[in-house]
Amino acid sequence: MRKLLAIGEAAALLGVSVTTLRRWEVEGKLIPERTMSGHRRYDLDRLKSQMFPPQNDSRRTIAYARISHGDCKRGLDWQKRVLELYCAQRGWVYEMFSEVGSGLNFKNEGLKKILADIMDDKVSRLVVTHKDRLLRIGADMVLSICEIKQVDVIILNQGEDTVFEEDLNRDAEEIVKIFQGKFGIKLPERYEMVVEGID
Repeated sequence: MRKLLAIGEAAALLGVSVTTLRRWEVEGKLIPERTMSGHRRYDLDRLKSQMFPPQNDSRRTIAYARISHGDCKRGLDWQKRVLELYCAQRGWVYEMFSEVGSGLNFKNEGLKKILADIMDDKVSRLVVTHKDRLLRIGADMVLSICEIKQVDVIILNQGEDTVFEEDLNRDAEEIVKIFQGKFGIKLPERYEMVVEGID
């Protein structure tokens, strides 16, 4: 008996995003079957027999890990281990980028290099543990660039990033201090208390 997979299951098997499967359908590269209610279904045997090679052999898989501060090194090591295991299990040849830099900083060197390579069509896949490892504010912009350049983004944990609560607190403190310095005003006492609570 044939085993049919939903689009999310098929995407996970092939190591691509759901968006990529939809694009392949439009391009005629992989046409799914449809249920009576119109849902896509993919034949498992067919998927196994035609695992697609990269569309461009020169494009790379990038794994990206980031923490905000050097004293969170344990979190960086954890991210790298998770990314290495995930990529290795799928047989992907990948390049690891890891760095210490604020989630509010668009000029983190590792991220800048990744974005430059994406714009130059050198990247086929970007893998991160959590969306906010790209940027705390502005991650959606990075994802939009990836979509435009047809880069698959694999986010391993779609839920709340509870492991990096300290990281978030530091970024929140940075936001408060930026506003305080930018406008040259002393913030009300309740905002001072927020900063103290974050520390």
